[in-house]
Amino acid sequence: MTHGRGKKGGRGAGLRGGRGNAGLGKHRTMYMQKYMPDHFGRHGFTRHALKKEKTVTINVGQLEEKYPKQKSIDLTKEGYTKLLGGGSINATITVKVAEASEKAIEKIQAHGGEVTIEE
Repeated sequence: MTHGRGKKGGRGAGLRGGRGNAGLGKHRTMYMQKYMPDHFGRHGFTRHALKKEKTVTINVGQLEEKYPKQKSIDLTKEGYTKLLGGGSINATITVKVAEASEKAIEKIQAHGGEVTIEE
């Protein structure tokens, strides 16, 4: 009738002391302290969203696609904060930007262009 579980053994998870992590603060405290010492509490921190600096980047290879036939581009007015060196460029372009990687500056100067870094 009870299949070796006793009178009330087959009703839910009562025989095993609850389901999952139930009882970690009560009857399973030693298990929690031994095997899960960092289970409770906060760990690490999250920066406030307003304090995070958002850098909007663009690659050198995208300049000719987005701004065709332009000799000078002001990337700060366009909303970009950093120029990266990905891709290739074939035109002579003068670029104004807040930050630029060394590779981006080399690629633009190799084709006779100029990078002006604003602060």
